[in-house]
Amino acid sequence: MSSEPPEQLEQIVRSVVNCLVIGKYADIVHSCSVSRLTADDLFEVVRDYGRTLIEPPPEAYQDLDAIAVRSSIPPTWSVCAPLWSREEGRSDLTLELTIARDGDRWDIELDGLHVL
Repeated sequence: MSSEPPEQLEQIVRSVVNCLVIGKYADIVHSCSVSRLTADDLFEVVRDYGRTLIEPPPEAYQDLDAIAVRSSIPPTWSVCAPLWSREEGRSDLTLELTIARDGDRWDIELDGLHVL
């Protein structure tokens, strides 16, 4: 397995972040095969953070923290995506996902949303 993450990871992360920014928390949970958070959990984390999430600039996705999980079948990546807020730009809030590619199918797990 290549250690270089595939381009599709960026598209997947963009989609999840977009749903987070517009408050479609249930859509995020439903799009994941496994979610360690509920839609209510996501809402509460964003509310408690106290800032308005916005779309990150395009360059924020160029250097995603995506680490290949060794010896995983199917190929799997652990992804940490920093989020952005209107008030502070790049925020301390981070989205954590596990993304696996099984042929043409992508499997997304929502691992966490928290301040790093």
